[in-house]
This record gives sequence, C-alpha cells and structure tokens, in this order.
Amino acid sequence: MENAGKFYINGKWIDPISSEKMDVINPATEEVITQITLASEEDVDLAVAAAKRAFATYSQTSIEQRLGWLENLLAIYKRRYSEVADTITAELGAPTTMAHEQQAAAGTDHLADFIDVLRKLKLEETLHNGETLLREPIGVCGLITPWNWPINQIVLKVIPALATGCTCVLKPSEFTPLNATLYAEMIHEAGFPAGAFNLVQGAGPVAGATLSRHPDIAMMSFTGSTRAGKAITKDAAENVKRVTLELGGKSPNIVFDDVDVEDRITFSVLDVFNNSGQTCDAPTRMLVQRSIYDEAVKVAKRVGDAAKVGDPRVKGDHIGPLVSHIQFDRVQTLIQAGIDEGATLLAGGVGKPDGVNEGYFVKPTIFADVNNTMRIAREEIFGPVVAMIPFDTEEEAIKIANDTPYGLAAYIQTPDDAKADRVARKLRAGMIRINGAFPRPGSPFGGYKQSGIGREGGLFGLEDFMEIKMLHKP
Repeated sequence: MENAGKFYINGKWIDPISSEKMDVINPATEEVITQITLASEEDVDLAVAAAKRAFATYSQTSIEQRLGWLENLLAIYKRRYSEVADTITAELGAPTTMAHEQQAAAGTDHLADFIDVLRKLKLEETLHNGETLLREPIGVCGLITPWNWPINQIVLKVIPALATGCTCVLKPSEFTPLNATLYAEMIHEAGFPAGAFNLVQGAGPVAGATLSRHPDIAMMSFTGSTRAGKAITKDAAENVKRVTLELGGKSPNIVFDDVDVEDRITFSVLDVFNNSGQTCDAPTRMLVQRSIYDEAVKVAKRVGDAAKVGDPRVKGDHIGPLVSHIQFDRVQTLIQAGIDEGATLLAGGVGKPDGVNEGYFVKPTIFADVNNTMRIAREEIFGPVVAMIPFDTEEEAIKIANDTPYGLAAYIQTPDDAKADRVARKLRAGMIRINGAFPRPGSPFGGYKQSGIGREGGLFGLEDFMEIKMLHKP
C-alpha cells in the first residue's frame, strides 16, 4: 500500500516527523504485512493545526456542498469496496465472507444513512417561545477508532464530523491502520477541502493522549476499552472538551422457556462467535430459564463443538483469529479463570485449536453453570466465549442482567411480545435486541453506565458534533 507509512495532513500525503515504526501483523499467519510510523506529539500538532485552519472556511460551507462531497465519497467507496473488505481480512483476520457481508458493508450503510439524515437536518428553528435556535459545528474533533469493527467506527465518527461542518483528525487503531489509509485516499478523491480531514497513525499513550489534551481540539470521540475511555476523559477535562465514548459491554441474553430452544440457543452461540467474539455488544452472558437449561446446555455444546476455525482468506462461515497476541493472551487468561473458578467447560478451552500452529486462533469456548460473580461473567473477554447462567423467574433474570458495570446492549429471546416489552423496559442498557433483531443504520448506538457517553449513528450521531446557539431578540 503506497501511503501506508505516511500521514494525510492538510490535503497531502506527507512523511511523518517521527521515525518510530511498528509492524502491521496478519493475525492469521503472524507475518508482517507492512510497517506504519507511530506519530509523535509534533505530528499530531501539525494535523491539529491543519484542521484548525481549515475550520474557519469549512465550517461555513453549505449542507448542499457537503452532501456533494459525501455522495462522491459513497460512489468511490462502492468502487473500492472489495479493497476495504480484503484489507480488513488481512489486518484484522475477519473471514472474507464476513468481511464482505458485514465489515465493509457498514461503510456503505452508515454513509448512505448519514446522507439521508443530513438532507433533513434543521440548522435553524423557532422554539415554542418564539426565539431562534441555531445548530453549528462544534469545532476541531479528535477521533480515535478501534480495531474490531474498524471501517464501521471510522464512518460513524468521520462522517458526522464532516457532515456537520467540523474538521477532524483521525487516529485509528495501530493494529488495523490500513483500512483508514484507504478511507483517507477516498476522502481526498471525493474532493473535501484540504485540512477538513486529517489522518495520523499512532499509539494511544502518545498520539491519542496528545489529541485528548490538545487545547485546539473541541471534542474527542473515542471507541474502545472502558479503561482507555476513562483516561481520555481525564485528559480532556483540562480543557473542558466535549467527550463522546462508546466503550465495553457484557451484554446479557435472556432466554425464556417459551422459545424454540434449538433455534434460539444456536443463534445466540453463533452471534457471540461472529467476528471471533470481538464485538462490544455481543450477547456473551446467556441467561437461560432453568426449566429449559439442561436442553439449552446440550444444544450449546453441540454448536460449540461444531464451530469451525480456519483461514480467513477462504470463503465460509468459519471463525478467524483474534487480532493480536495481546488479545490472544487475554482471552486465554480469562478462559483459564473460568476453569479455575469452577464453571463447567462444555466446549473449547485454553490453547489453540487442534492442528493449528500459527496465527492467533483460539478455541470457540462455552461455559455452563456460571454465576454472575465469576470473572467470565464480569469482565469483557472479547473472544468467542459464552457464559451460561441459569435463572428461575423473570425478576431474577432482570436482576442478574442489570448486575454489571456495563450497559451497552441486552438481548431477549421469547415469542411473547408483552413479556419482551415488559422486560426490555426494566433493563439498564442502551440497546435491547429482541429475538435476533439487528440494529438498522440510523438508530442511535450507545449504552448506559460504563459503556459510554453519547450515541452514534443517524440524527443523534450528527447532534453530538454540534453546538446549540440561541438568538434572543427584543
């Protein structure tokens, strides 16, 4: 990739000031794909300065102008769609079928929805008291995106920033940097003014912290771990920046005894295994009503034993590797913790799958007889690991579900619409998925408690990047 070692600043691909390099590793083979440069504070300062200069004029562009650039970008993205999917397969390890059908698809789905929402956005309105309200871009935005759904998160941050008239500096995860480079090339080709969008690669403790603390950054938008989100919030507090966060989760999945057990348990297990379990709102805590618990355990074991792990370059519905050796080690530690704390290991376990010697592959793992005090029920594992917890009553299920520091998502499995609605209203989570329903583009994505602040997607995603100004006239 021609621009992999460069930064995109002020409309040009430039050589970084920093000389610190990092290998980009293919997690399926552990081979080096290429190298990136990790930004220094001086590199970040250069990008922020470009965004600050551009804001003076870019913030004054019309919605019609921005729609033109966004529509150009959508057409370019569709043309380079396969490049995006193939890049995500190489650097994340997402199986090619999943990368094409889910990972890359997020780039078109969210962008198309933002275009529709922007067309309807009201920048000026008259309130009930006769006074005038204006919506204006907040300023220069620092955007930090994760490795697990990389292009999805880039689009959910970069597009609302540019759509509302903000300028921005993007720092993607250093583990999956190449799809961000592709996206920067597309933004350049789409014709956005120089400095409106800037890209630096780098590590959180240097590049991320410099953005968070920078006095010329008006807003930080971050997706990643709760630990890192807390650090960014503390750094941003010095300048009283706006901070939006999409953080971790430990989502409960309540399976009531009126379901088709085979169907709902199979779906629930495979939903956790999707993306190798590296999804923040995955239904990793499976709460099963005791009257069907034994049957559910048998189905879950059968599904877990049948799950295939394999080469992500090969088409199919198999599971790919984890993103890095760091993530591999963390998942191994937590699987061992589940064993040590007395959970029943139904499928999988520690170590790599049989016959696998290279790559960060793990065994798809299912635990039964888990209680909600165990580490595998409390901590976000971020791997293909399911924890099954029995419950007796609806009230107990709600209590267990809400007993978590997180509140990103919750799942309910029941054909009883009244029960689903009743339970959903008592769950402390930002998104409730009933009977496998998948969130649609434009719906606000985000959670309660330590799962974050703010929402991404659609109108709510645009509003986070805007300030409110009131005009009081005599």
